[in-house]
Amino acid sequence: MNLQQLEYVLAVDELRHFAKAAEYCNVTQPTLSAMIQKLEEELNVKIFDRTLQPVQPTPVGKKIIEQARSALQQASLIKELVREEEHSVSGTFRIAVLPTIAPYLLPRFFPELMEAYPQLDIRMMEMKTKNCLAALQAGGLEAAIIAGEAEGKESHSIPLYYESFYGYVSPKEPIYKKELIRSSEISGEKLWLLDEGHCFRDQLMRFCQLESARSCQIAYKLGSMETFMRMVESGKGMTFIPGLALLQLSEEQKKLVRPFAIPRPTRQIHLITRTDFIRHSILSILIEKIRAAVPPEMLTLQNGQKVV
Repeated sequence: MNLQQLEYVLAVDELRHFAKAAEYCNVTQPTLSAMIQKLEEELNVKIFDRTLQPVQPTPVGKKIIEQARSALQQASLIKELVREEEHSVSGTFRIAVLPTIAPYLLPRFFPELMEAYPQLDIRMMEMKTKNCLAALQAGGLEAAIIAGEAEGKESHSIPLYYESFYGYVSPKEPIYKKELIRSSEISGEKLWLLDEGHCFRDQLMRFCQLESARSCQIAYKLGSMETFMRMVESGKGMTFIPGLALLQLSEEQKKLVRPFAIPRPTRQIHLITRTDFIRHSILSILIEKIRAAVPPEMLTLQNGQKVV
C-alpha cells in the first residue's frame, strides 16, 4: 500500500468514473485501474463496485476511503510543512472557484501565475459554494474562492475584493428604457436565473425580494451566465452579471448593461482555507496576484454599494 494508490482511490470516489479520475491524476486509465486493483488484492476486498454506473464504493470501500482521506491529509501536511520551511513555491495546489467567478477572474491572473511559477502545479476546478467548503474540509482542496465568508471555526476567510451586480437587459424589455434598475421594478420581467444552490442567485433573490417573482422566471435548470447573456442578446428577457464580466464586453454588449440604483447589490469575494493551512508563501502570492488583477476601486467597498 502506498500514498499514490490512496490518491487514486479518492479520485475515483470523487469523480465516480475511472477515466475521469485517471485524467485528473495525470495517468492513463490502465495504470490507475491496475494500481487500485493491486490495492484491493492486497487488502482482499473490493473498494468499488464496477458493475454500477456511475461506479460506487462498496460498504467496506467507504470505510477505506474515509481512512485514506485522513492518511493523505496528514501526509500532505507533512510535505507542506517542509516546503514552507524551505520557502518553496512548488508542488500541487488545488483550488476551487465558483462558476460565477471563474470565467471573469481566472483569465486575469492565472496565465501569469503559471508562467511566473512553473514548478507550482495549480489545479483549478469549478464548484458551487457548498461543494467547495465540503471538499476543503475533507482535504480535497487547499483553498477556495467564494462569495462571502465561510462559517465555522475550521475555516479561515481572507477578503479579496468587492464586486457589484448589474442587469443585462434585452431592448425588448420595458426596463431597458430605464437608466437604473430598481428591485421593485423587476418582478414583472422575464428573468434568466441560475438554478438553486448558486449563491449568486440566492444573493440577488434576497436583495431584490424576488420570491414573489418565481412564476415569472424562465425555467432553465442547467444554464450558465454566458448562456443567459446570449439569450438576452437574442431579444429575450434579462439576467444579472457580476462587475468583472463588464470588462469582457464589447461596446454593443455594454449597451445592454443597466446598473442598480443605490444601494447597489455587491458581493465580497473571499479566499478560504482551513485553519490548519500551512503554505502561507503560496497563499500570499495568490492573494497578491488576484488583488493586482482587479480594478483598484474593487479592493474597497464604495459609497452606494451594499454587500448582500
